[in-house]
Amino acid sequence: MIKVGIIGCGHIARTMADTLSGMETANLVAVASKDRTRAENFAKEFGVEKAYGSYKELFEDEEVELVYVATLMSQHKDNMLEAISYGKPVLCEKSFTVNTEEAEEVFKAAKEKGVYVAEAIWTRYMPVVSYIRNFISSGRLGNIRTITANLAYPIAEKERIRDPKLGGGVMLDITVYPLNFALMFLEGQKILYQSGSCAKNEFGADIRESLTIVTDKGVCCSLMADGDTLSDRKGMIYFDRGRIEVENINNPETVRVYTLDPGSRKLSLIEEKAFRHRCNGFEYEVEAAERAIRQGKLEPDEMPWSETLRVMELMDTFRQSWGVQLGSELS
Repeated sequence: MIKVGIIGCGHIARTMADTLSGMETANLVAVASKDRTRAENFAKEFGVEKAYGSYKELFEDEEVELVYVATLMSQHKDNMLEAISYGKPVLCEKSFTVNTEEAEEVFKAAKEKGVYVAEAIWTRYMPVVSYIRNFISSGRLGNIRTITANLAYPIAEKERIRDPKLGGGVMLDITVYPLNFALMFLEGQKILYQSGSCAKNEFGADIRESLTIVTDKGVCCSLMADGDTLSDRKGMIYFDRGRIEVENINNPETVRVYTLDPGSRKLSLIEEKAFRHRCNGFEYEVEAAERAIRQGKLEPDEMPWSETLRVMELMDTFRQSWGVQLGSELS
């Protein structure tokens, strides 16, 4: 069983605490906040033995074997570097950092220290990924031609979204999901072309955007994200002999697989599978961390450093073309 410490006591930290309470292979042993009272209240609510008023105290706790970073995105880099300096393995909530440069700095420190570090973008760790990849590799549906994905939630008024200094905007918070949805099914393919447009709020943060990506295999991806509306959250993978339809790319609920009859040009449903989690979906990333740490690995197979960097580089390029600066880029 791996013993976990959480830094940050917001919404996502509470979700992880719920997860850990239902797991047999992990246990939440400590929580930390810059506000000790907040940490103590969190610990009392979730039955956690230790509550700290600084992150440093948690990093110094020898019992903690994995640190879950649940702070604001603008703070991720510094939080991870400090944890790594204490030799603590890290599972950091998405987006991993504000930009590629910060991510590279973290990975360099982790490699030098020999410490596990991973981005906790939960969809990458879910069983649904291997299910879809198996269909792709089987060749039953032919070759991927087009991928579409959308994700929108009305969260634009939240401070962490409104304020560029906090790493705000939808790119790092929402768009990261459509991007990951497309990229995790395009393994080995290079991005030849990318373009996009965004609308900004009054503070200069990107609040909705439309992206286009084309790979060297001729796959076209059309992705949308919005912080003001609620979308159907669907993902579609179109093949020359069928399609795969995913309900809710942020937390896949049902996958439908169709084959195409070339003669009639009609689609036939050949498989429909619903996905349910043992806990709430966060358990897979914790299990991946426990497994990798036990095996002496510095990164998980499900979300290797190269993939985190690939996503970060794409997001950087889009934001740079729009003149959107976030977090440390503004100082």
